Amino acid sequence: MNLRGRNKVSPEFSMSSMTDIVFLLLVFFLLTSPSITPEALDLILPQASGKTSNVQNASVSITKEGAFYVNANEVAVEDMEEALKLLMKDKEDPTIILRADGETAMNSAVKVMDIANRNKFKLILAVKPE
Repeated sequence: MNLRGRNKVSPEFSMSSMTDIVFLLLVFFLLTSPSITPEALDLILPQASGKTSNVQNASVSITKEGAFYVNANEVAVEDMEEALKLLMKDKEDPTIILRADGETAMNSAVKVMDIANRNKFKLILAVKPE
């Protein structure tokens, strides 16, 4: 009398469903990563061989029309120093990253540099790598 069962469980593991999930996650992150740019305005930065540091406490952006933005909020030139002081009051090493459009007049960038110098803020100029 032969009493072997007909239903055998296969010890093999199918990886096809796992690869589908990994592929979908890869596509998701590839599509969403370019849209994650902190406090970004549509600026054409000047080119240089340096690299921009990501260590910052505040971001000042200047458009080619001459509008000033502090952390993506438009600010008048007269109110920019007070806005920056408010953002930097409790920071240990206050750092501003200056994102100026390539066609911006140098006078606008110098205004931000002067504010940073008066208040002892470290200033980094954002550039596009060559």
